[in-house]
Amino acid sequence: MPLLPQSEKEAGHSLALDASTIRDQLKRLLAHPLFANSKRYPVFLAYTVEQTLLGNAGELKERTIGVEAFGREPNYDVNLDPVVRTTAAEVRKRLIQYYYNTDHFGELIVELSVGSYVPSFRDPTVPVNLESASLVSQRNGVTSQDSPTAELKSAEAAPPPTVLTTHRWISIATLLLLALFAGFGMGRIQIPRKPSNLERFWEPVTAASGKVTYCLGQPIDAVDRERTTPNGMPLYGRLDVSDVITLARSIVPLVPKGGDFRVVSDSEIGYTQLREGPVVLIGAFDNVWTMRITQDLPFGFEYDSQVRRLVDRKSPEKRFWTLQWQVPYTKLAKDYAIIARIHDSVTGQPVIIIAGILGEGTEAASEVVFKPAYLDEMLKKAPKNWDQLNLEAVIETNVIEGHAGPPTVLAVETWR
Repeated sequence: MPLLPQSEKEAGHSLALDASTIRDQLKRLLAHPLFANSKRYPVFLAYTVEQTLLGNAGELKERTIGVEAFGREPNYDVNLDPVVRTTAAEVRKRLIQYYYNTDHFGELIVELSVGSYVPSFRDPTVPVNLESASLVSQRNGVTSQDSPTAELKSAEAAPPPTVLTTHRWISIATLLLLALFAGFGMGRIQIPRKPSNLERFWEPVTAASGKVTYCLGQPIDAVDRERTTPNGMPLYGRLDVSDVITLARSIVPLVPKGGDFRVVSDSEIGYTQLREGPVVLIGAFDNVWTMRITQDLPFGFEYDSQVRRLVDRKSPEKRFWTLQWQVPYTKLAKDYAIIARIHDSVTGQPVIIIAGILGEGTEAASEVVFKPAYLDEMLKKAPKNWDQLNLEAVIETNVIEGHAGPPTVLAVETWR
């Protein structure tokens, strides 16, 4: 991957991307809490950027980075210790999150493409060469609109979801969907003539003419202790079981109308695909799109010295909620989640977010948007015209023997 623009048309801008400019931007990134509060992420970013600047991009392989950046033995097993892969995935997401913040518009952009350990650099003030962008897009299997632009500066290019992956996820959701019909008796519910709160809540999804995108995060391998579910939540393939349950519950409203939808991971979807129709985001810290879209909402997720928490940005004291444990990092006692129903100004599409700090919180939040009684209780805290407003709520759940208990609504915010 070239460090600087190569075409004659772009050559006049190359001086703006000299090594000094790139290193200055690297310093800004490393000083930001997204990187400064971690041990591995700044090491990976600094090493790969510096090696690329030194002309050693071709040497940036998994084993080489593991040995030289993370001090692994030369013959270490990369399958048993995927520290490089897991770190690269998180660095990629944090770079996207950094540039999505409007405070960083105009800064030199450092990107890490999916499937690569070689960073690329771009001056956001330089117009994108459409011919070059088209060639790159064709190689990556995406349209040129997926690449970061000077206007957005934050949308990550991503290949479209593979058929195998999408079908595997839908199969899992289908099995759980059947179980949910049997376990909760949804098939026997009579839809009232007057739209219920549940119908009104999901109306942006069920009434959509475009394809609905269900976007899930991907838990990193168990060796990545900073991102593993501390209480060992079971996985289906690379999915948290709580996210899969939430997926199944959120597909239920589409079933009677035969709505068109797709299921993808956050790394398999780009900005262009998100603009095609409504989006349902599931999961928080493992879903880069949830983190990006909630960062300017009244309630959002943040890291504080590697502690994950849910924050109320509108309160003067910036109150927050964080995990509570019976046995520290072993037996969870309480989790918290966000439910949001908004019109996202960036994608121009309705977005529904169901996301807990951990999987138990996500599952509890999904009950609120799945069971009429819980949703009605939440909407008691909202104005009567809530369906014409942006809405966000904070959910609490007691965790009993590793399972989410009944959800409790702590706070609701609405705005235009």
